[in-house]
Formats: sequence, C-alpha cells, structure tokens
Amino acid sequence: MPLVRAADRVSAMPTYSAPDTTQLAYHVFGEGPPLVCLPGGPIQSSDYLGELGGLSAHRQLIMPDPRGAGGSAVPADSASYRCDRLVDDVEALREHLGLDRMDLLGHSSGVNLAALYVARHPERVGRLALITPSVRAVGIPIPGEVRRETVRPRHDEPWFPEAYAALEAITEGRATADTWQAITPFSYGRWDEEAQTYESAGKAQRNDEAAGVFAGEGAFDPESTREALGRFERPVLLLAGEVDPGAPPVVAAEFAGLFPNAELVVQPGAGHFPWRDDPGRFMAATSAFLA
Repeated sequence: MPLVRAADRVSAMPTYSAPDTTQLAYHVFGEGPPLVCLPGGPIQSSDYLGELGGLSAHRQLIMPDPRGAGGSAVPADSASYRCDRLVDDVEALREHLGLDRMDLLGHSSGVNLAALYVARHPERVGRLALITPSVRAVGIPIPGEVRRETVRPRHDEPWFPEAYAALEAITEGRATADTWQAITPFSYGRWDEEAQTYESAGKAQRNDEAAGVFAGEGAFDPESTREALGRFERPVLLLAGEVDPGAPPVVAAEFAGLFPNAELVVQPGAGHFPWRDDPGRFMAATSAFLA
C-alpha cells in the first residue's frame, strides 16, 4: 500500500466555512449513523482520536479539527479560540452535514465545548457521550486529594514516585513546567513505549497559543450551563478512566448528576485515553450506549 503524505491527507479532507468565513476541516471514518466527535487539547487536531478504538465499525465518525489546528485554517481573530465562541463552529458543521439532530461525543476539554453546545442548542443533540471529561464549563472543583487518591493504586509502577511527587507539587500550588511533564504517565493505563510515542505525537498536534485563549475570561458561565444541562432530557453517557487524575470517577459521577438521564461508566485500569488502554471495553460501552 503506498504511503499517504500528511500534506496529501490534509488536502483531501472535506471542509466547511465557519460563520466568520474561517475554513474548517474534518475527517470521516466508517459508515452508519453519524457521530460528531469533538477533540480535546484544547485546540488539538482530531488525529489523536484515531478511530476511537474501532468505534468506526459501528458509527460514521465525523471528527472536526478545531480552528488553528490540523487541517483547519488559523482565524483572523485569535479571540475566536475561546470555548464559547467555538460553539458557532459546531453549529456550522451540523448545518454543513445537513443534520437536523446529531449524536455528539466530546473528549477531555472537548467536553466543555459539547456542554456549551448542548446548553445553546439542546434541540439539535440526540445522544451525548462525554469521555474523560474536563469540568471547567460546569464549575465542578477537583480537590488535590481526590486526584492523588485516584492514582495511588499505581504505586508499584517504576515511574510512580517521581510522578506522584510532581502531582503533589501541582495540587499544592508548586507547579513548574517540569512537574507538569512528570505527571504525564498518569494519563495512560500503560506507560510503555507505544504510549510515549503517542504522547509525543499529540504534543505536535496542539496549538498551545490558542489553548491559552480557550478558557479565557468570559468563556464559561458554570451556573447557567448547569441549569441548561438540567433541562436536557436526552440520554447521556459519562465515561471515566478508573485511574485518571484529570477526570476522576467521583468527579465524573457528579457531572453525570447534572443531567436528568445520564449513566456513568468507569473503565477499569484506564487513564485519560480509554480507547487506547482497552479498545474492547471502550467500544462495548460506547457502542451499546449509542446503538
């Protein structure tokens, strides 16, 4: 099979126009009912999602690249990277796809965008899957002790002492660039060579300058968002990794409690990327929910 260069892949991606005329790209995998998948990062190419562990065997995955990342253009106005303003990009994609209502999946910081979209356009969302969610949009605090307790079962792993010391420093307000780097293994159920390669690739896919704008002042109004989600009666799935300090299961449970019709699944042994840690378990949970 001939190799496909990255530039060729980008040029072949379908695109659509945002309300401010920024050209935005998306990937399509699989066949069947469409599932729009919002990546995290924030402001990271959707490449890191792959095909979500094989979920494309059950659904057609529509994976947009956020403005300024992957195949999408850099906007003229950098303030448009703010999460609440990205809602218009998601709505433009729905209109471009010709969908009256769409099933929506968000991962990590992409969950913030999914939550704001649901709050603004509840009638346009069918089923909602929130994977290892960031909770900034709904204002749920994550105490440092909860993060530390979540990772303690991994104390026998060789990298644990350094990573745990770094996590303690972060949760006690003593974070440095080095400490943030040191906790990376906690994001993966297995911190092996494959995970390390995946992590390096992911860094290259992020737009760090845009990420600094994503959660800027005015991006979130947790109280009004929580009220709106409390009126959203469609089915919701919250999926947490058992050992993920970024989205601890107890926090995901509190998030699930904001919805009238939500279920919580905790994937055993999983970190922040559960479709990589155990594709079979991830697919079983998400495909059953989305069926």
